Amino acid sequence: YIKSFEPETEPYYVAYSGGKDSDTIKILCQLANVKADFVHNLTSVDAPETIQYIKSQKDVIIEKPRYKDGTHKTMWNLIPKKKMPPTRMVRYCCSELKESNGIGRVTMTGVRWAESKGRKDNQGLVNGFQKPKHSAKLLDEFGAEYKINKNGGVILNNDNDSARRFVEHCYRTQKILINPIIDWEDSDVWNFLNHYGCKSNPLYECGQKRIGCIGCPIASAKGQKKEFAQYPKYYNNYIKAFDKMLI
Repeated sequence: YIKSFEPETEPYYVAYSGGKDSDTIKILCQLANVKADFVHNLTSVDAPETIQYIKSQKDVIIEKPRYKDGTHKTMWNLIPKKKMPPTRMVRYCCSELKESNGIGRVTMTGVRWAESKGRKDNQGLVNGFQKPKHSAKLLDEFGAEYKINKNGGVILNNDNDSARRFVEHCYRTQKILINPIIDWEDSDVWNFLNHYGCKSNPLYECGQKRIGCIGCPIASAKGQKKEFAQYPKYYNNYIKAFDKMLI
């Protein structure tokens, strides 16, 4: 899959989170001998251990998401700006802090169906995001099999010629995601990392099954309380941001 969709003129843009799936993608790219830029967007709500681990990866580029005026975009200034906290239904934090870069590049992620039902329903090997009618017209011309998810995104689950042509034609004008381990189970990921001697983020050794943002709205209340007890500075930053939001 990785070799099939490799861009001809530039490296892949690989969204690197510092979690086990990102490490798997990084090793796979190296094994496939493709050119790739591994990029982490500083969200301002990653755990300190995650940041330290990412900084230890010398081939990872760390970028700061920015507003149009060039100032650093963080959770703490996004909340007052949006006039609401991120919620399960409105997770603007992901689009603003994690997904704002990589436009005009073929972007690769470690998204997997096993992570959630939502990803099972809305993600595939290839995801394209544009007006669904426009994408559907192109795919019909290419003779590709596809489906449209509830967000209007195009989903393809194979790497045949029609899928490759769609990616080559569209990636400059719309966001294209390649998810090469979409059908891997957790056990596949850990067996792979163990085989190649990658221990991954140290938070896994502390019992965490998934690595995400501190205070993520899709986490359980119990999980959030545990995180805030462990990282009280983040809790205080949220309170300060909520106070500014209410002004």
